[in-house]
Amino acid sequence: MEKEKKYCYDYPRPALSTDCVIFGFDGLALKVLLIQRGIEPYKGMWAFPGGFVQMNESTEESAKRELREETALQDVFIEQLYTFSDVARDPRGRVVSVAYFALVNLKEHTIKAGDDAKKAEWFSVKNIPTLAFDHEKIFRMAMYRLKGKIRYQPVGFELLPEKFTLSELQYLYEAILEIKLDKRNFRKKIKKMDLLIELEEKQKNVQHKAASYYKFDKQKYEALTSKGFNFEI
Repeated sequence: MEKEKKYCYDYPRPALSTDCVIFGFDGLALKVLLIQRGIEPYKGMWAFPGGFVQMNESTEESAKRELREETALQDVFIEQLYTFSDVARDPRGRVVSVAYFALVNLKEHTIKAGDDAKKAEWFSVKNIPTLAFDHEKIFRMAMYRLKGKIRYQPVGFELLPEKFTLSELQYLYEAILEIKLDKRNFRKKIKKMDLLIELEEKQKNVQHKAASYYKFDKQKYEALTSKGFNFEI
């Protein structure tokens, strides 16, 4: 049997890493998950969860592993955001990062720092600390993608609890788009999408008129997501 031929690269190769931008919503503010680095470089600074890709895993597998090891967050659907390859983006050498992002319901996930992370915390997107590496650039790209995404996909399905009020849904859109929306116009457009199911349950222990709770129609959500739509505010 002929021996398997081995090949060697005769030129330098960059290291490959992944970073994860995880967005959550607490009912009023849009938040992003950060870890405080416990090792150099940038020890003590905040950054997105991430790390180097191992030889036996894909970039998506690497991103999910790093997210689990550094924040205890798992079973999250992530999608690829962008590849960041500026030559001087990492002081350790030539490192290319494939960034991923995800939307999660804060109430369904518990975070806990681990691996080389000192802390793991949620920060309001309006008040994030100075970030390590080129993670400010990654953050801006993720926000740009999310603002575009909300116009063609009902992202509230991932970010809101199972039941919510129309006000909470509007707060979510306002937090992402960073604009104030007209209440009547927003509700008219949302209801026209025919994605919501009104529940019999109403808010309790509120000083104002109790609002109805709604939930997403999962089948209609999946059909609309696969077909696509244009939700212009």
